[in-house]
Amino acid sequence: MDYKNQPTPPPYYGNQMNHGNSFVIQFNSVMRKVYVRMFVGLLISAFCALGVASSPAALSFFFGNRLVYFGMLIAMFAMAIMIPVRMNKMSQTAVLALFCVYSAIMGAWLAPIFLVYRLGTIVSTLFITAGTFGAMSVYGYFTKSDLSRMGSYLMMGLFGVIILSVVNIFFHSSAMEWIISIVGVALFIGLTAWDTQQVRRLAQAGLDPAMTDKLATMGAMNLYLDFINLFLFLLRIFGGRNN
Repeated sequence: MDYKNQPTPPPYYGNQMNHGNSFVIQFNSVMRKVYVRMFVGLLISAFCALGVASSPAALSFFFGNRLVYFGMLIAMFAMAIMIPVRMNKMSQTAVLALFCVYSAIMGAWLAPIFLVYRLGTIVSTLFITAGTFGAMSVYGYFTKSDLSRMGSYLMMGLFGVIILSVVNIFFHSSAMEWIISIVGVALFIGLTAWDTQQVRRLAQAGLDPAMTDKLATMGAMNLYLDFINLFLFLLRIFGGRNN
């Protein structure tokens, strides 16, 4: 999501020291909200995934019924589009609540990984994902380079990966799946740095508090999706499937 087109506040001519302190407070508040909300979203997904995976009845409901399964997919796609588009007309609480609902649906949809992959592989991949994500997020936060152009290329690459993934549903090529996974990891490593830089620009914009709060939730959602997708692509690479 591009935060650069948001309006900038007028120049401040009051006490510069007080203004500087308030700016630092607001900046820290926004960054804290983004990462706390992202972490909460990941926790919601983890608990929902574990809950569904440990319940035969829940697995049967979500994955034994094609209508429910595809309904979850459609709901996630619809929410990913609707939340940014309708954000200006929604309250701060509504935007945050929808993100939490999205995280819960994503968690339920991810439940089968506990049946497909060994627990040790899932845990080790989770730590690798956290380390990789953290390193790229730090890079995106501190780098002086403008990553906007890179972000455009990464988004085009993402659409390419989505198209190849759909095609591979019909071909079932293990070689193509391996290539898609490698490219996917590279894409989401780059997107993590790009989204982090976008979040920092949001925190520095000094926007209206209500709008900043909504954008902080969107920033958390973008980073959440970077983490989830990076984890899933790495999981495909490391394998460790149950027999």
